[in-house]
Amino acid sequence: MTIRAVLFDFSGTLFRLEHDSLTAHAELMRALTAPVGVAEGLDVDEAQWERRDLDPVVHRDLHLAVLAGAGAPDPAAFYANLCSPAFWQPYPDTAQALGTELPTAVVSNIAWDIRAVFARHGVEHRVDEYVLSYEEGFVKPDPKLFRVACDRLGVHPSEALMVGDSPEADGGAAAIGCAVEIVEPLPTGSRPDALLQVLRKHI
Repeated sequence: MTIRAVLFDFSGTLFRLEHDSLTAHAELMRALTAPVGVAEGLDVDEAQWERRDLDPVVHRDLHLAVLAGAGAPDPAAFYANLCSPAFWQPYPDTAQALGTELPTAVVSNIAWDIRAVFARHGVEHRVDEYVLSYEEGFVKPDPKLFRVACDRLGVHPSEALMVGDSPEADGGAAAIGCAVEIVEPLPTGSRPDALLQVLRKHI
């Protein structure tokens, strides 16, 4: 089947949470941004944690509790940084990957508006649809989120490619017939062209 649309994950796929001020908290950052499940070392209610990307208030409260428990000196400021466009860096090939000329959607488990991140890097106009869990009421790997993306782009799921960093979360697109490609959520400087490589396989 010919690919007529591309769906991208956000965190660990197009952008990564990176900033000099977060370097000392690298392990905590990885735990907080794990795509599914509760990362080892987080003392938090698993059921609530799994729902964090459906409710911005729950998301903030849970993160503040985790940050306080981890000894962050100013949990509120730390959390604000996690949701700040300035702290999210694009992968070197993000802009080019978003420029395929095919209809494109970003499908993300997230509880805050990531559109500002794309705008900060001048690529917001390259995304046709943002399908965000907290706006839609579903979280990946629920197939409903991927179906919403395909419907809005006007393609059958079998004509869409989902590119993400989590086989568990992003792999859910396969349940409705999408092709799926997984990239490693490496530091941005260590992954120069993984997005372009997977796109070349299909487009």
